[in-house]
Amino acid sequence: MLSAKSLFREILDNDESFRLFCSIAASGESQGGWENARIAALVPQSERNLAPKITRHGADEDKHGRIFNALMKKRGLTPVEVPSDTDYTMLLERHGIGLAHDKLKSDEPLSVQDIVTYLAHSRVTEQRASEEMELLRKHFSDHPDVGRAVKMISNDEDNHLAYCHEELLRFASAGHGRAIQRTLRECAHAEIRVYRDVSLAVMAHMGRILGWSRVRSATLVAAIHAVYAYERALGWRRMVSLRMPERRDALGGPAAAAPEFV
Repeated sequence: MLSAKSLFREILDNDESFRLFCSIAASGESQGGWENARIAALVPQSERNLAPKITRHGADEDKHGRIFNALMKKRGLTPVEVPSDTDYTMLLERHGIGLAHDKLKSDEPLSVQDIVTYLAHSRVTEQRASEEMELLRKHFSDHPDVGRAVKMISNDEDNHLAYCHEELLRFASAGHGRAIQRTLRECAHAEIRVYRDVSLAVMAHMGRILGWSRVRSATLVAAIHAVYAYERALGWRRMVSLRMPERRDALGGPAAAAPEFV
């Protein structure tokens, strides 16, 4: 029977598919680390109190990249080049999600609106990250290779999501509510399209590595399109709501050290 657990187990049990999975994940996390570090460096003076939290966010993302690379190293594997059609972070930027890299590479301070936009975009993408890691945590928290990594990264992603909710609510109270809701909606609709396209690409690459039959590949393609149809109709709403999180000041301290895998 085809299930999320059996699908992920098949990917994790094969060295080549595991290497591709970890390479894609490590690349995306490292990119997120760089972006957050640059945003922290360019925070406007009026929001300098946010800089340590943004720095912590970036440090967490860098840590996740190191964890995925360590998982490969533990199995004697080296990273592979990430296929462009599976590069989630690059495709998000092309669709206008996140602050433009040209802006982040300059030394010009960001505006308050830039910070609001960054937080709104992060709220959407961290929702996705939190849900994906929760799924892996549900099925593989006891896995001998990836269990500790999954639990640590899942907890970090939940912290990131809580931080986005809390800070966006603060900005909404300061008069940015309409801009936040508009940005959240635009970002959510763009993200679900990117997520669909990346999911299709990843499954195509995995299918070639693992030798999936046409029937199995077609079943997975249909499932991905079904998820997209639901998210386009209703599911996107979970990405745009704001509520005060139970975890307050979730990024108020230093990043936890990565576990030792090797």
